[in-house]
Amino acid sequence: MSGFIKGANRAQSTLFPESLNDFVHAENTVRVIDVFIEALDLAELGFTGVITKSTGRPKYHPAVMLKFYLYGYLNRVQSSRRLEIEANRNIVLMWLLERLAPDFKTIADFRKNNAKGIKHVCRTFVELCRKLQMFDEGEIAIDGSKFKASNNKDNNYTPKKMAFHIERVEKHISNYLAKLDRADEEQHSPQTVKATQETINNLKQKLAELKTLEEEVKAHPEKQISTTDPDSRLMKTQGMTRVVSYNIQSAVDTKHHLIVAHEVTDTTDRGQLCPTAVLAQHALKRKDLIVIADKGYFSGQDIKDTQDAGMTPLVPKGDTSGGDKKGIFNRSKFTYDKDNDVYICPNNCQLMPGKTRTKERDLYLMHYRVRIKDCRHCSLQPQCTKSATPRKISRWVHQDRIDNMDKLMKKRPDLMLIRKQTVEHPFGTIKCWMGMTHSLTRRFKNVRTEMNLHVLAYNFKRMLNIMGVEGLMNAIKATI
Repeated sequence: MSGFIKGANRAQSTLFPESLNDFVHAENTVRVIDVFIEALDLAELGFTGVITKSTGRPKYHPAVMLKFYLYGYLNRVQSSRRLEIEANRNIVLMWLLERLAPDFKTIADFRKNNAKGIKHVCRTFVELCRKLQMFDEGEIAIDGSKFKASNNKDNNYTPKKMAFHIERVEKHISNYLAKLDRADEEQHSPQTVKATQETINNLKQKLAELKTLEEEVKAHPEKQISTTDPDSRLMKTQGMTRVVSYNIQSAVDTKHHLIVAHEVTDTTDRGQLCPTAVLAQHALKRKDLIVIADKGYFSGQDIKDTQDAGMTPLVPKGDTSGGDKKGIFNRSKFTYDKDNDVYICPNNCQLMPGKTRTKERDLYLMHYRVRIKDCRHCSLQPQCTKSATPRKISRWVHQDRIDNMDKLMKKRPDLMLIRKQTVEHPFGTIKCWMGMTHSLTRRFKNVRTEMNLHVLAYNFKRMLNIMGVEGLMNAIKATI
């Protein structure tokens, strides 16, 4: 073994340092965790068990458990059982917890019973970042990402899936009944006939259960039921695959990529722009935010609500007119003349506004049509409409809000690149830390707590990268 670095003799007696402090160098992350948690008023933040009773068995202080969880989520150890193992072998964790080693049940119960406190700690850290002037630009990007729920796809039921399962069971019952009818002719043994009859009875019981579940699915507002985690939903993910998941909304600062606000939902991105942006407003304590999102968030009413809240949304619109597929002029070929309140068609004819407006999908629309005589004698009519009536263009009564937003977006052609570089990075990081697997908890309350811990750990790591260990410790001591 000559020429190699040699290890220590395992049989040799060793004199370890006298204190745990000697094992943890000054730049270790656990020192920042310790300073941050010790600076918090956990009772005010809503943690249970801060004030103890004079009788009963002593318990672990919430600060110890919170340090435990923050360390675990920072180091990709989120499971309560794995955290229990780490507490008994990790020398750095022994320093942080002062050699305390809670069992996995105690660890899991702390996360379950302190949802409010953990949520407030996550907000407190964002408030710390705000005081350190991390969000001065006031520009955020919003996006949603599907996080797999703790619910197998086989345990999610839709009307189509229920019809498939019922048809399959009915087919099996028919096959076994036919087999029973042939039993006398083929002289089967009594044991075989009895086994077949038991199978038929079991299938009939299964069929009754499926039909009961089918009624529940049909009665559900969203026409689907998840039996393991009832709050999770079957959603489309990248590549159009369907996964039982939660849709996590997040608002991320474009300068430092810190997560300003987040929410756990079970719906698509549409309609989530204003609610998520308002959460960011409250977190940053400012109204004049610039909010960037992709076309999945485009909703006229949602954009108007965001503007009414004092923000500037910048959301591109996808082409949904379907004119190209129909073989006629796309809506974009028609130009709106604001001064005269008319649309100009590709043949320079005017589409005049109607006298009344209609309400469609909770939006009030004005309808514009060209005069019949102009349409009949137009050489471009076959390219304009397939109907016998003139082409109609509908316009939302607040469409000028969208037009003004489009003008702002044209001045910044790099917006979607900024959005992608900003808001997709945190999602990728958190999913990597999770191990690309499903959430460890179930139901909205618990999944939200789990995401609060993930976001706290992510923001903590970002601030360590920005300010360093010593810089962040000094900032915490000076600010909190």
